[in-house]
Amino acid sequence: MKLYAGCELQYEVPAPVPVVLMLRPRSGAGQWVLSEEYLLKPGIPVVEYTDLYGNLCQRLLAPAGSFTVHTAVVAETADVIDTAPGAPFTPVQDLPPDVLHYLLPSRYCQSDRLGPQALDITEGFTPGYDQAEAIRNWIHTHITYQYGTSDATTSAVDTAEKRIGVCRDFAHLGIALCRSLSIPARMVVGYLYRLDPMDLHAWFEAFVDGRWYTFDATQEQPRGNRIVVAYGRDAADVALATQYGPMTLKGMKVWVSAEKVTEPV
Repeated sequence: MKLYAGCELQYEVPAPVPVVLMLRPRSGAGQWVLSEEYLLKPGIPVVEYTDLYGNLCQRLLAPAGSFTVHTAVVAETADVIDTAPGAPFTPVQDLPPDVLHYLLPSRYCQSDRLGPQALDITEGFTPGYDQAEAIRNWIHTHITYQYGTSDATTSAVDTAEKRIGVCRDFAHLGIALCRSLSIPARMVVGYLYRLDPMDLHAWFEAFVDGRWYTFDATQEQPRGNRIVVAYGRDAADVALATQYGPMTLKGMKVWVSAEKVTEPV
């Protein structure tokens, strides 16, 4: 399906602030970027680079006053995501070097503290894809999705204890539980068609049988029509905007449509 997606961020900046934005999707598995629009108001110089995870990052100095970032993308997306029940566990010694760091505990995904719970959740399941799917299903059925119940400090351990959170928290918990079983897992942020309520979305991917598979614990069934914007170990790596000084987000709009939409700056 061809999707039209984008977001608009409106800031108030008291004094010039260095910022790194991560808002440009790349063509890859399951998506092909047909066109893009990236507008800054006021217009300022931008330097783009690729980070350690292959994400496109935009480095700039946000000017004092009102500052707006507007991005839009048209992409062909896969209508379904690949699933592989029974796909085997990839032994650590066979993992590609660039996948190994997705086994380590990270700021929001304390996999070293969730091993016993992961073993309980996956008892009786075949190592590999079936374990990751058991984790996804357990989170979906045991963690309550509710806005306003977590913040920027909430970790996987917090979510496991409180049993409540949003998509970011669901993804962190899934990642931590997979890693505790030596299944590499990474966080993904992007757009999901017909997400309700509409917002930027987060899910996780697990590496089994030599490749990455998508798992989204907020959804009852596997759903395609996603546009990936960024990958990372956890939310610290995939922030849409990282600011190095005070600036206030005054408004944010997100849209994903099967029809062309106009979202002026």
